[in-house]
Amino acid sequence: MTASTLTVPRGLAGVIVTDTEIGDVRGQEGYYHYRQYSAVELARTQSLEDVWFLMFQGRLPDEAERTAYRQEIGQARLAPEELLTALPVLCPAGSAPLTTLRTAWSWLGAHLDLVPMYDSSPEERAATALRLAALAPTVLAAAHRIAAGEEPVPADPTLGHAEDYLRMLTGSTPRAEDVRAVEQYLVLTVDHGFNASTFTARTVASTGADVAATLVAAVGSFSGPLHGGAPSRALAALEEIGTPDRVRSWVREQVAAGQRVMGFGHAVYRTHDPRSEMLREVAQARGGDLVDFAVLVEREVEAALAELKPGRPLYANVEFYAGVVMEQAGIARDMFTPTFCVARAIGWAANVLEQARDSKIIRPAARYVGPPPEVAGDGAA
Repeated sequence: MTASTLTVPRGLAGVIVTDTEIGDVRGQEGYYHYRQYSAVELARTQSLEDVWFLMFQGRLPDEAERTAYRQEIGQARLAPEELLTALPVLCPAGSAPLTTLRTAWSWLGAHLDLVPMYDSSPEERAATALRLAALAPTVLAAAHRIAAGEEPVPADPTLGHAEDYLRMLTGSTPRAEDVRAVEQYLVLTVDHGFNASTFTARTVASTGADVAATLVAAVGSFSGPLHGGAPSRALAALEEIGTPDRVRSWVREQVAAGQRVMGFGHAVYRTHDPRSEMLREVAQARGGDLVDFAVLVEREVEAALAELKPGRPLYANVEFYAGVVMEQAGIARDMFTPTFCVARAIGWAANVLEQARDSKIIRPAARYVGPPPEVAGDGAA
């Protein structure tokens, strides 16, 4: 360690590492925003394509731009014929859709002969970032269907991103209410500060690597269950609880065993997660026994955690109701986290484009705590 080094908290918690114009998370307030807009309000009022434009361009589109951008995204969602041919090889039996996407993005980097962002223009980077992010639902839906022994459904560039994803995933025309519910979920999860996968993408981007390399790194980070993998686990917890009278005892069992209560608590929020509150509204608008039970369980779990872990605020996070909303929309549980990735790919792309404008490589230090090294001149000749 040198005199210029600075010791920071484990996991870089609370450490500001750069400036960004993309958005921010205010954990104490229970608020987050994309650019200058509340993310929750955007989910209430805007399409996913509008938010995509905002993330890339820094403003919401006008009517002509909205139409053109939706068409551009639709065309970018069409997979190259060579990729469609290769997909059965890229997703062998038992492989996870996120693994297939990671491999497909890497394959696309070679297929498109991408050059490092360091050597490309801002316009070239943006076009590539849009194309790769737009292909995420196409690849993920195809991987899911291939794993199930079904034929992939080609993209339809005339549809909205959320609608086409559901159609490619299920093989049938989705209901309008399902499309809007999933679209609102996607808008809510496009970006969320410097989470592990976003920071990973920006670290790789800081080296000047090509866009595909940054997204491959991001999805690798995202595949870890401590980051993107909780929506299905939260829904499984509801099933494990089973009945309202089981909630308090179930929570006690989890805490006593040192287990996390999936769907509760967040690394940043110290109050209610605004994404969870919005998704509760979305789920309740649809109604049904599942959402009624989820609302009851949320209340009981939060009360139990307040009793068992006083002084440590733990509330339902985005994963808790995300699973409920996706279940209502007919999305298979093994596609909950991949659906999350459909949204987050847009945020990763926006972040790497911003990072590419900064010429400083991200290069932190580590404190060595291993055996003392030999001093020069000691030991055998």
